[in-house]
Amino acid sequence: MRNAIDIGNGFIVTTDNSGGIGEKLQDIVIVPDRITAYFAARVALLEQWASHAEPVSILIHNFSGNASWESYVAGVTDLFHEAGLEVPPINGSSETNMELVQSAMAVTIIGKKRAALTQENCAWFTYGTPLVGDEVRNRADEIASTRLIHEAMKSGIVHQIWPVGSKGILQEVRLLTGMKEARVETILDPMKSAGPSTVVLLAVEKMKIEEAEALLGVHLNKLTINT
Repeated sequence: MRNAIDIGNGFIVTTDNSGGIGEKLQDIVIVPDRITAYFAARVALLEQWASHAEPVSILIHNFSGNASWESYVAGVTDLFHEAGLEVPPINGSSETNMELVQSAMAVTIIGKKRAALTQENCAWFTYGTPLVGDEVRNRADEIASTRLIHEAMKSGIVHQIWPVGSKGILQEVRLLTGMKEARVETILDPMKSAGPSTVVLLAVEKMKIEEAEALLGVHLNKLTINT
């Protein structure tokens, strides 16, 4: 698994946090709280899928004050609706004793493991563009679509996904393969941060590559891994 925790009995826990991104005057990136929660939930959801699990419960950890709670819930809900998923029960906690000068929150998802498909007879691709900070807002059309990823998984086109984080594509490939000296060939910058997993690595069944290209479009690109 990537950053997920297997807590036994088939349950997987994933989480992502966000700091200095929101509606407070001293935030580094000013965006609606709803958007902040959407992208934090997005990372946790992709981590679930990378672990072959589907969400059953969500926790929101809110350090931005009571006024942000409903927006955070709305952002998480937006993600699940966009992905074509039923929204699991949402619970959590808000810090109300201390008022922070910057926004801070986290989303934790508990999921249930499902059967995993083999990676045999698959080819690796990147899907999306590595984006961070204001790029995420300004170049939203380049972000890997959770709805399309979910559709590709359901149809058997994609057998494995692996979200890319702040250390970039190359580091994720090394984690994926367990090979510290692995190298990659890609049209993307392999070192650039992908922020809230705006890029994912996909193992596509070789017999369904044309279907993947038709479904996922121009931001699906071949990834060659040299180990």
